[in-house]
Amino acid sequence: MPRHLASVPSALLYRNSPSQRTVDSRGRNGEKLQAANMNAAAREPRPLEGKRTWIITTGAAGMDAQTRGLADALGLDYEMKPIAPRGFFRLMSPWGPVAPVERFGTEGSTFAPPWPEVVIALGRTAVPYLRALRRRSPETFSILMLDTRAGLAAADVIWVPEHDRLRGPNVISTLTAPHSFTPQRIADLRREMPPSIAALPAPRIAVILGGKNAVYDFRQEDDARFGAALRSLGELGASFMITPSRRTHPRLLAAVDAATEDFPRILWDGQGANPYPDFLAHGEAFVVTADSVNMTGEAAATGRPVLVFHPGGGSRKFRRFHAALEAHGATRPLSERVGEIPRWNYAPLNSAETIAREIERRWRARRGER
Repeated sequence: MPRHLASVPSALLYRNSPSQRTVDSRGRNGEKLQAANMNAAAREPRPLEGKRTWIITTGAAGMDAQTRGLADALGLDYEMKPIAPRGFFRLMSPWGPVAPVERFGTEGSTFAPPWPEVVIALGRTAVPYLRALRRRSPETFSILMLDTRAGLAAADVIWVPEHDRLRGPNVISTLTAPHSFTPQRIADLRREMPPSIAALPAPRIAVILGGKNAVYDFRQEDDARFGAALRSLGELGASFMITPSRRTHPRLLAAVDAATEDFPRILWDGQGANPYPDFLAHGEAFVVTADSVNMTGEAAATGRPVLVFHPGGGSRKFRRFHAALEAHGATRPLSERVGEIPRWNYAPLNSAETIAREIERRWRARRGER
């Protein structure tokens, strides 16, 4: 076990299996109604359901979460096509070609006929592959995710988050990114509570940790400030469900460990299945670090309070994103000392379904259907 987790009691390290479940009888206003509405929507015919699809990304976890979330919302039969362009070909993305060594379109290569009916590509390095596919198979319906600087003609439909500036007749924008935590999935998870979570006293606060990236530097004083905020929540009677990510640096995790060790908690140690889905379903409030658009958006799919910790750094795009979530009523900044347990609600954000419905409309229009 890593040294920074050595003080965590083994009984509080997450070791839950699907068979170890108890019923969670709690409910919240609006959540059951939204799940029922989504069930009704799911029963409607979906025009792209079952269509053979390629998903082209570098395989990064955040990218795959977005593309899979959208593909699932559309009901596509998809195959992941991970890419790893190097050197000149990576540098020249999105404008350059696919490297000849990849033999795009030839038998036995990763990208060979039969061509898919639908393709979803995410990020600038995926654009050369998308372009090569469209040249060989113009009838393939193409979806590009994020502003890759490749222009509006790069795909039939382009999705960007609202904090990106790209707009155009074939552009769809939503406040949060698509993901797989639909209202139905969250409702299903809430029907059963793992015993380890049920053992924690309410209110249970899920702490979702990101870490350093290109714009957030997480200085030592940031980690200390974050730890102080968590301790103040514990002093108000909260228990904690804590999950780090691949980007969480050891100093931040150590600060979180020290701040919460005197309070009831689960601190996932990275062993076994990630309890994140259960934490998302059963958290009565959330603390999320500002560096992750995906994790903040997933917490905002619950309709429950989200406190966002802002470390040093940031960018205009991230500030626009967090300002929009605050305006929606989903999030508020995490102060260094929290005076009361967060309790508010808002309309849960389900961007994957919103994007899917608009893509279906545009696909029908392309085919001349209503």
